[in-house]
Amino acid sequence: MKEFAYERAADVRDALIAAGGGARYLGGGTNLVDLMKAGVEAPTRLVDVRRLPLAGVGEAPDGGLVIGATTTNSDLAAHPDVRRRFPALSQAVLAGASGQLRNMATVGGNLLQRTRCAYFATQVCNKRVPGTGCPAIAGEHHNHAILGWTQSCAATHPSDMAVALLAFDAVVRYETLDGPGEIPLEEFYPPVGDTPHRETALPPGALVTAVVLPGSAVSPRSRYRKVRERASYAFATVSVAAALDLDGGSARIALGGVASRPWRARTAEAFLLDAPLSAEVFRAAAEAELAAAEPLPGNGYKVRLAGNLIETVLKELRP
Repeated sequence: MKEFAYERAADVRDALIAAGGGARYLGGGTNLVDLMKAGVEAPTRLVDVRRLPLAGVGEAPDGGLVIGATTTNSDLAAHPDVRRRFPALSQAVLAGASGQLRNMATVGGNLLQRTRCAYFATQVCNKRVPGTGCPAIAGEHHNHAILGWTQSCAATHPSDMAVALLAFDAVVRYETLDGPGEIPLEEFYPPVGDTPHRETALPPGALVTAVVLPGSAVSPRSRYRKVRERASYAFATVSVAAALDLDGGSARIALGGVASRPWRARTAEAFLLDAPLSAEVFRAAAEAELAAAEPLPGNGYKVRLAGNLIETVLKELRP
């Protein structure tokens, strides 16, 4: 690990001023510190934001929730309003990492975590140095993307939380020295294209301050399911966050483990609009969404797995 400076921010502006010149924000450090140890990240300074007044879950004016960026994953999952209004979010958080890591990891940091592609962690690739190629495409890729990938990168996004937040139309709030801003989570992660090193749409130096769940997305009937290679402490092979509207005959659906970013299943949602909520319709909706899948030679199984998981979750939500 290379030598670095450490600074504890006194307030948000103090953090923003300190963040220039190769610095990185430090929340729980559960991803960043590992990457520093591996030599993937080499910040000149860590700006500790953990003690800024950005923690907690509060009521939004429209009946939704405002989740502070330094709220721990454990506190988020246990919050009664989250469990009651957005149960899939609580389930998604509890499906990630271990209890010890959830006690440290923060909401803002979770959204900014980087891929767990083994090549990214051990070799130079397009995500680390543009123009150096993607070794996974010709190498080991059984757990890589089937949607939205390009020849520049086939890695998948690791967050469980972000999948559920996407299904609920979450909005990310941030601060810069020029003032505050916000980005819908659906636009927060750019398509991989030929710039896989550009992982978010945040302006340079921006500090994530909160995530907002709109009142229009409140979904007591929602669920998150995750298929992984071992029972715990493993990233998703495929995951599904879904919320079913029994009155409107529609659903909110987001997928994890299938693309470089959490994947909103808009095609499946449109298929379900005003359709009868039957097993046959759920299967057809899943197939319509996955018709665009382009699996690599070693991960075609994910297409069927994702289809089965979408259908299973929707059946579970139907009375």
